[in-house]
Amino acid sequence: MNDSSLSLKEILAENERRKSLLPDSVSYDPLSGDQSDPTRRTVTVDWELSPVALPLTMLEDPEYPRMNSALAYKRLRMRHDFEYWAIRCVHIRHKQSGLRVPFRLNAPQRRVLRMFEEDRRAGRPLRFIMLKARQWGGSTLVQMYFAWIQCVLRRNWNSLICAHVKETASGIRGMYDDMLAEYPATYWDEEEKPRFVPWQKSGNTREIAGRGCRVTLASSFGQNAVRGLDFSMAHLSEVAFWNDTDRMAPADFIRSICGGIPQEPLSMIVMESTANGVANYFHTVWRDSMENRSVYRRIFVPWHEIEMYRKPCDDPEKLIAEWTPYERELWEKGLTLEMIQWYHDKRGEFPADQAMMAEYPSDPVEAFANTGSGVFSSRQIEDIRQECRPPLDSDRVMRHEDGTALLESPGADGEMKIWALPARDALRYRNRYVIAVDVGGRSRHSDWSVIAVFDRCPPDGSQRPTLAAQWRGHCDHDLLALYAIRVAEAYHNALLIIESNTLESTSDGRSQYILEEINTRYRNLYVRTPRDKTGYAAPEQKVGFHTNRATKAAAIANLIACVRNRSYGERDAAACDEMATYEQQSNGSYSARKGYHDDVLMTRAIALYVISAMPPLRDRSDTIRYFGLRAS
Repeated sequence: MNDSSLSLKEILAENERRKSLLPDSVSYDPLSGDQSDPTRRTVTVDWELSPVALPLTMLEDPEYPRMNSALAYKRLRMRHDFEYWAIRCVHIRHKQSGLRVPFRLNAPQRRVLRMFEEDRRAGRPLRFIMLKARQWGGSTLVQMYFAWIQCVLRRNWNSLICAHVKETASGIRGMYDDMLAEYPATYWDEEEKPRFVPWQKSGNTREIAGRGCRVTLASSFGQNAVRGLDFSMAHLSEVAFWNDTDRMAPADFIRSICGGIPQEPLSMIVMESTANGVANYFHTVWRDSMENRSVYRRIFVPWHEIEMYRKPCDDPEKLIAEWTPYERELWEKGLTLEMIQWYHDKRGEFPADQAMMAEYPSDPVEAFANTGSGVFSSRQIEDIRQECRPPLDSDRVMRHEDGTALLESPGADGEMKIWALPARDALRYRNRYVIAVDVGGRSRHSDWSVIAVFDRCPPDGSQRPTLAAQWRGHCDHDLLALYAIRVAEAYHNALLIIESNTLESTSDGRSQYILEEINTRYRNLYVRTPRDKTGYAAPEQKVGFHTNRATKAAAIANLIACVRNRSYGERDAAACDEMATYEQQSNGSYSARKGYHDDVLMTRAIALYVISAMPPLRDRSDTIRYFGLRAS
């Protein structure tokens, strides 16, 4: 909906309509139940002064007709109604007052609870990935839901709390300690009073007295301490910040823990974190869930869904007159004036919109966005990400259309991905294909080598340079050079651009020999000075693209423009991930964030920079026919 032409009167009327659709937390009463909830039915019971909306599962429970006291009614309801159990049995610390108050769910918590309950009632294993925003109580909801299962629904049902550091995990279990200490004895079914008791002299594990349910603490730095233990539920907190090394990788740890959690009703895994950039394990699982490649259901709560982030709008006309383009976008997304007023006032505490978005994201794209040092706009990255797609072939072998092998990978870990095979009529255009090669290291711990093939006349008719194929891996440099030549020959003698820094900087002379070999073996090679009539680089000419401060700045500036204008076609999501972790340093230089790579990104920058200076494609059909090479 575009409201840019609405009058003030129309905006105010629309604002009232939007406010009327918001969850009504003022009248929300977990004791009487939500009568608008389709999973409940309003009934009259002897032990309530007015009709109550009870869960349908409670009404279908065989014990429901046999209730003979208020206590029996309450205990039965607690087994079916988490919100009722929470308000009766749980006290939490109020964020503003600091006082211990009954756990009355806020609007975001109620929405997330509906997701939990949908899967629980359906008898499905509960698997969720939660991208956290500030101050809505996501961790509290998860831990109290675990507590409900362990204290009310199941015995001998063990859980794990694992965070990036043990102190965070201890804080989460501390909520559980406080809850048990204040648990009403009237609603406790066991002979022993509700509390944690030691379990087998373990410093990390406690057992709930009388229930046989254990709660174990762990951190990403102490993974070995919990391997092999029996868990049915796992609360994995701040996963984006977990220790990630060759010896301690989040993917391996989570696989070992979660692989042992049974796929059965009431088993539960919640992986939650605030965002910490992209291309880490947490972001990968989030992306997989978006693309239906994961069992995890996504949870994200934007700042404007949190009730404390609203402020009375006393002067709507003034607010609207001062709207930034982003604040107008918030209105057009459906936010109320009260939400935007809060954002408008809070925004003054931050140097830029991007910094504000990092703390108070409106959607997952903003949450995963970089800080102010990011080179590429997160919105623009997501736009080109929409064009990414699975390759035609990714089994380390480039093949013809008939399936016969064309190129074997030169490295054991190398992978060739193909999105478009060489066109049959490519001879109609000179240099239709352009290939950029970024030279990395030889070992698997070093930078990657990347060969990226761009089609300047892609099949979709867009006339934008579009990724057609890509190899990424590690191998000896001479093998890489020969492989790049074979790829270039396969793509109709493509213009081959070798990023020559690595080869020119080595002092043993072998790498310089490789450049000379490339020049001898392949004719259509990018050089930094004009060629002579033979087409091969003369001795005084320089083979390859040399990346220095000036050429890198120019190539990156061109890539920024290409991403912004969507003037090239991306196919590989890894390029988008590298853009999201690419930063400008305080001295003005560009580099990948520490721990990340930019090898794929640099092939885009180099290829598109060279393409920008090339003459337009010219149809050579008549010339080809003249020489007896009629284009198909």
